[in-house]
Amino acid sequence: MIHIKSYCTIMLISFSSLLWGQRITIHAGKLVDVTNATVAAEMTVVVEGNRIMSVEKGYVETDGKLIDLKSHTLMPGLMDMHVHLEGESNPDSYLERFTLNKEEVAFRAAAYAERTLMAGFTTVRDLGGSGVNIALAKAIDQGWARGPRIYTAGKSIASTGGHADPTNGLRFDLTHDAGPEEGVINGPEDARKAVRFRYKQGSHLIKITATGGVLSLAASGQNPQLTREEIEEVVKTANDYGMHVAAHAHGSEGMKRAVLAGVKSIEHGSFMTEEIMDLMIQNGTYYVPTISAGVFVVEKAKMPGYYPEVVATKALEVGQVMRSTFESAYKKGVKIAFGTDTGVSPHGENAKEFVYMVENGMPAMEAIVSATVVTAELLSVSDELGSIETGKLADLVAVPGDPTQDITNMVKVSFVMKDGVVYKEP
Repeated sequence: MIHIKSYCTIMLISFSSLLWGQRITIHAGKLVDVTNATVAAEMTVVVEGNRIMSVEKGYVETDGKLIDLKSHTLMPGLMDMHVHLEGESNPDSYLERFTLNKEEVAFRAAAYAERTLMAGFTTVRDLGGSGVNIALAKAIDQGWARGPRIYTAGKSIASTGGHADPTNGLRFDLTHDAGPEEGVINGPEDARKAVRFRYKQGSHLIKITATGGVLSLAASGQNPQLTREEIEEVVKTANDYGMHVAAHAHGSEGMKRAVLAGVKSIEHGSFMTEEIMDLMIQNGTYYVPTISAGVFVVEKAKMPGYYPEVVATKALEVGQVMRSTFESAYKKGVKIAFGTDTGVSPHGENAKEFVYMVENGMPAMEAIVSATVVTAELLSVSDELGSIETGKLADLVAVPGDPTQDITNMVKVSFVMKDGVVYKEP
């Protein structure tokens, strides 16, 4: 006689085997070949388990489930290299620092993650939170939550009083001298310790704030906030642990220090100079523009009371230059990886960045490539993700119409598959 618990376990294993062994055939009216920057018509993609088994011309009939996307364009899963899944801007954001428990933050983060996935983004870099982002990445990997594949920096690293100092803006008797465990450093020794704490806590990469920022309660959004020596130590230690470094940077001096110190990507890059662009090209540094954040903060800064006055002033100054910087960097030939800073702007609206990129000089195909091929290169996962090829992980999205002809179709995602599992279909 089979024990009920044992029987249930056997049935669960059998169901899981059936699910992961299922063959799914997709008939796509068009398919974006991001590797060759072309669009192919009438294509069949066969998925088995979590892998792409074949990509064939024409509508090929096979066993298993058939998904009809003949009026849609199929693309690789999209990747956003700059999100903050723990929160979302609202007029009460600064008060919520004192009213929300981590458990409440976690439940919200799970909802934001699912919204991101449903918008077609199957992989993201979460560039700074409280550590809830690390738990969220694990929960999604283990199947307890629905969301994109997350590469997270955990808590960002800053200097005392810097953009990511968690004690900024507090009453003096409520603040304290934060240290490396909280992501605050002063000197190379602190830098080493802070990186090692991030590694210990489960971060996949490191995020530093090389300059001031917009939303923090500090006067400057541009001043350099880490020394060259501190950044070099962060990069060196991160490399020892197999992690890369993303650098938040608006002002030119802090940005230059970060590029020369060897960071992998510059985030925002608002006041990027031609000298810095040349250095980034020489060093292979990626630029993650986050135009969406600039558009959002300028809009909200004009609404009385939405931001504290010190933030509104910076938002108007920084947000208005991000479009022109993007246009200049693109024309110069800087490597551009798609990123939005979503969490500043609303989760699930990540694809608006494609529209802004095209409006500011980048062809639609190159914008799509920036969110697939280039982002996979940045993450060093090109062998698994970033294109629709036999043997790669089955991360696929589709939109109605042809986004290379009308980029606004990117905000109308109709089909989402991540790791071979269908989360959304027409």
